This record gives sequence, C-alpha cells and structure tokens, in this order.
Amino acid sequence: MAHVAPYKKEAVADLVKRLADSKVVGIANIQGIPAPQFQAIRRKLHGRATITVSKNSLLMLALKEAAARKPHLDQLVDAIDGQTAVLTAEMNPFRLFKELEATKTKAPARGGEVAPEDLWVREGETPFKPGPVVGELQKAGVPAAIERGKVVIKKDKLMVKAGERIPREVAHALTRLEIFPLTVGLDLRGAYEAGTVFRRDALAVDETVVRAQLSRAAREAFSLSLSVGYPTAATIRPLLSLAHAKALALAVESGFPTKVSLAFILAKAHAHALALASRAPEAADEDLKKALGG
Repeated sequence: MAHVAPYKKEAVADLVKRLADSKVVGIANIQGIPAPQFQAIRRKLHGRATITVSKNSLLMLALKEAAARKPHLDQLVDAIDGQTAVLTAEMNPFRLFKELEATKTKAPARGGEVAPEDLWVREGETPFKPGPVVGELQKAGVPAAIERGKVVIKKDKLMVKAGERIPREVAHALTRLEIFPLTVGLDLRGAYEAGTVFRRDALAVDETVVRAQLSRAAREAFSLSLSVGYPTAATIRPLLSLAHAKALALAVESGFPTKVSLAFILAKAHAHALALASRAPEAADEDLKKALGG
C-alpha cells in the first residue's frame, strides 16, 4: 500500500478493523437497488448488521489484510464483482442470508433487463377506463380491447420468455398492469464465519427440506440402532423393553418359571387344559365342565 493515497489507507484500515472484529462477514451484490430501498434495508437491519459500500479494490485489500487475523477471510475476494457492499454482523451466515432475502421487494422493469421468468399478461378486466391506454397496451403486444365500457385483456399472452431482455414498450405496459417482474434487494454472494466461507448455494438452503431430511435421518438411525442392538441415550429404554419382552416370551414358551413368567405359564397351561377338555368332555372333571360352560 506504499503508493495508496492517505485517505484510501484510512478507509482500508477502518475496513480491516471492522472485518477483524466481526463474527460474520458477508459480501453482497447491490446492483440496481434504488437509493430509497437501499436506505430502507439499512434501517431494517440496524442493530443486527452493518452495510458498508466501498470501492472493490479497497475492499479486496482490506479482506487480504484482515485474513492475517481471520484465516481464509480473503476467500471472499472471489465474491466481489460489480457493485458490492460488505456486511458485518453477529448473526450466523444462514440467518443473515434469510434476513437479506426478507428485505427483497418486487420492482417494475424499465426496459433492457433480463426477464427472470416467463412474463405473462392474463385474460380479464383491467382497472382502466377506455382511452389512450388501449393503444399503449396494443402497441406493446398486449391483446387489449374495450368491452362494455371497460378495458379488458382478451386472452393470456406470453410477453417475454425467461432469459430474454424486456423491451421498453413491454416494460411500460407491464408496469401499467401492475406486473413487477424484478426482485430488488441485497444478494448475499458469500459469508465468512469461524474460518469457513459459505457460498450462496450453501446459504440458500430450504429449511423445510433440511428439517424433513434430519427427521428422516433420525428415524432411520433410531430404527437401525434397535435392529442391531446398539445402545444410546435414545435407544436404551426401547432396547431394554424389547429384551424384556423377548426374555418373557422365551420363558413362557419353554415353561421356565419366574416371578413374571409364572402367571403367563399358568394361563397358557389352563388354556391348553380347556382345549383338551373340549375334545374329550367325558373325561373332564366338574370344574373343567363348568369352565367349558357345562
């Protein structure tokens, strides 16, 4: 940093201190976020995360310097591209990602943006009264017409396919129809915590799916432990109950008398005696005959 201007050195030093003192460091894309929405996001995250916008070159220098105190922090350099902000927070990276996703809002297209998905206008009435709006919609390719004093869309129409650029006329028509195809907000590209860098694909986990996978894994592990007789804090009671039931069944089957098995053995013998007496009732004594219903 020998040839870096003094004010840049101060900016880098301030960034290095902030990065080194924070539990979690994130790199986010801020491309295309209007200033009012950006300030609203800052206010929403106040007290939980700090957003700092800096030149990419200075941020790269700061990450590399801070890596001396936080090993592997400099791996976040790869996440810097285009308009970037650095976030520092105490919440874990997955919570930070979720918080940032919650700040995202839908926004209208101005023209020239890439459609994130197929953009349709749907058949039905619009809130517009007959007037120049009909011509504007038709010019953009929307099948608009006037029926019974109202502007209506005659049929569903695919305006722009996913991945294609949105023409200016179409963007204007979509905005008139209150179709906002863009999602605006901080896009967390990577986050660092305790020596590990988490990329976006790792952060963007579906909590419902993960919980279901964990529950299934726990059930399968529990079942396997019971099958092989592996004792754990969770399986020891079911294993003892299973062993007790098997031991009791063996004692009853073999006629081995214990305090627990004796009642079952006698009940079994009584049942057998009744079965034999039912086949030869003339040989039964009075008690058996009564037990057999006379």
